[in-house]
Amino acid sequence: MSTRFDHVGVNVRDLAAMTAWYQDAFGLRSVFEFRLDGPGLAGVVLEHPDGWRLELLARPGSAPGLRAPDPMTAALTEGYGHFAVSTPELDSVHRSLLDRGADEVMPPGPSPEPGVRMAWVGDPEGNLIELMERSTAVSPRWSTE
Repeated sequence: MSTRFDHVGVNVRDLAAMTAWYQDAFGLRSVFEFRLDGPGLAGVVLEHPDGWRLELLARPGSAPGLRAPDPMTAALTEGYGHFAVSTPELDSVHRSLLDRGADEVMPPGPSPEPGVRMAWVGDPEGNLIELMERSTAVSPRWSTE
């Protein structure tokens, strides 16, 4: 069976503000926007130059769900807890996200995975994002390096 990860969907309160934040913070571009008038659901699919996608969804009347303050608390609830991106520049990306309004969750430090450093931030609505930096000796199987 051949599959490839396509995107993560994140439900947000303020679609316009979160779209602008993710575009600025990660250099994402809008691939398409949509609206389902019946349920009043609006969304946008954003894409990174490397091909990973993030779908932001908003619906009037939504209420905050899991907003764990850190990864250990998120692991106490089954279901979605965070999404992760990798970077060869963990410290500067972490600092850049904080400068753009992300909340500090966990500063850069070692990961439980050998050869990997990590940091955690919360987007402006509190969604957890893991940042990972893999040493050049350690790269995932799907890497093209």
